[in-house]
Amino acid sequence: MKIIVVGAEGDIGEAACEELGRRHDLVRVGRSSGEIQVDMSDRSSVDEMYARVGTVDAVVSTAGDVHFAPLGEHTAETLMLGLRQKVMGQINLVLAGLKSVVEGGSFTLTSGVLDRDPIRTGVGAATANGALGGLVVGAAIEMPRRLRINVVSPGLLDVSVPRYGQWFPGHDPVSSERVGRAYAKSVDGAITGQVIIVD
Repeated sequence: MKIIVVGAEGDIGEAACEELGRRHDLVRVGRSSGEIQVDMSDRSSVDEMYARVGTVDAVVSTAGDVHFAPLGEHTAETLMLGLRQKVMGQINLVLAGLKSVVEGGSFTLTSGVLDRDPIRTGVGAATANGALGGLVVGAAIEMPRRLRINVVSPGLLDVSVPRYGQWFPGHDPVSSERVGRAYAKSVDGAITGQVIIVD
């Protein structure tokens, strides 16, 4: 299969690419890295990406920024960052890709652990993650041409602990290999409308 992976250079993206790249042809995409660059929050940039890549069998997104801050320091704009980047960015990939993904193909998005196991300063991420879970449940019953849509919701990756572990007290890291297999479950399997939790 030919698969677009957006956010391929990040920890989660690398885990997905390591697993999927064993048997599929990957097009690695990033905001400032990869074979093609895209700004997911800009629909015209997403449209241009699909025009360059052409028809694909699947789209995997492991990208999306959120703002971390104590609740009392958040503003409408800081919360909108996550909604604009992580939520609407991935929604743009789906809406713009409906005609570029082959019949029976799939979209796999990425949320995260914080809407079910919160941390201090993580309300922006928790909000975005919850929205993405609702998106795939609602969208799955309306996807055209037997297209499927799921979201992977991983805990803190083992490789991310040196940078982010201090913000996740008491969280058990998850292996990159298990996270990679969650993307394989979505792409190579048959499920749709699911939040694939990796704890």
